[in-house]
Amino acid sequence: MARALLIVLDSVGIGGAPDADAYGDAGSDTLGHIAEACAAGRGDRAGLRAGPLRLPHLASLGLGLAAAGASGRIPPNLAPDGRPRGAYGHAVETAAGKDTPSGHWEIAGLPLREPWAHFPDTRPAFPRDLTAALIARGRLPGILGDRHAPGVAIIDELGAEHVRSGRPICYTSADSVFQIAAHEEAFGLERLYDLCRVARGLCDPYRVCRVIARPFVGSAEAGFRRTGNRKDFAVEPPGVTLLDRAEAAGRTVVSVGKIGDIFAHRATGREIKPGPNAACLVAGLDALKDLPDGGLIFINLVDFDTEHGHRRDVPGYAAELEAFDARVPDILAALAPGDLAVITADHGNDPTWTGTDHTREQVPVLAFGPAISGRDIGRRDSFADIGATVAGHLGLPWDGAGRPFLEGGQHAG
Repeated sequence: MARALLIVLDSVGIGGAPDADAYGDAGSDTLGHIAEACAAGRGDRAGLRAGPLRLPHLASLGLGLAAAGASGRIPPNLAPDGRPRGAYGHAVETAAGKDTPSGHWEIAGLPLREPWAHFPDTRPAFPRDLTAALIARGRLPGILGDRHAPGVAIIDELGAEHVRSGRPICYTSADSVFQIAAHEEAFGLERLYDLCRVARGLCDPYRVCRVIARPFVGSAEAGFRRTGNRKDFAVEPPGVTLLDRAEAAGRTVVSVGKIGDIFAHRATGREIKPGPNAACLVAGLDALKDLPDGGLIFINLVDFDTEHGHRRDVPGYAAELEAFDARVPDILAALAPGDLAVITADHGNDPTWTGTDHTREQVPVLAFGPAISGRDIGRRDSFADIGATVAGHLGLPWDGAGRPFLEGGQHAG
């Protein structure tokens, strides 16, 4: 049997989806706009990086060509030097929205059929009954925020008042989320998690996808900063996923980064959550060393999104892409004969776009391994094609959504 390594570069979209205009995102292009900004000198930051975007290893797998399929142009400096060594293409999401769980579930073969509910961009944003129940059950003196807001900005604005009053900061965005920020020491990390569990139950009737704990530390004098102890409390996937198939077949599953949270810890096997992108990738490659035949490693690299996309930080995003690109040779070296690796994304988050929310984009699909030849797999009409392909590669029966793009896939749909 073969093994599979599935890596999601969180928010690395490659051009607006066909329905992007319905989301106000027509013309968005996370990768393309970063490459263009870097080529124009707008991606420079002293001590971090300078010059054109340099992704030679990803380009060699076909990233630039995948972007051209989605957007009609190869981003600056991303043309491959010779024939691509991977199967490359671009995928369109069929689920409505542009959120992390919907993207990941569809990658795993389960497109969401009904859209999530969202809180309105009003003040207050949350229903009075929901807020009152949270205050009562959480034994709170009240809440702060109660509106749409960028996470870093609202903590900077309300962090001191939160520490003084004990009222947690509750906010939302264009995603289907209820986010609660609280100081790890003044409020307590476990208390924040417990409060999020209360909020999860309260949000279920409203069809809200995620409740997110956003812990932070610091002071008004020294400044506040979010920590790596974020935790997502997501709705459980409403159907069978690639992970469920692997678990049912007795396969080893390793979930790295946010994967456990995204899938509500169902069929996620051994969960590893070491922190930043670099640590997640190291942990995933370490797990691959001992992964038995038929095993699956599923990695989410979230820093592209949280640290750079939402903060509209072009130089930081470019540097994060270049740091990942530098590790691609290590990924290639770690693959054994018969292994399959897939690099993709779950949505966009164009750092040159207006606002601070995700962007509705197509995503790259780069499939490679010792036995996989470079070729164009074209447009995939669902992210679920990735799940179908991985299932086929692992010899798992498949009757879910999606069509495999590599030989040998088993599909009954």
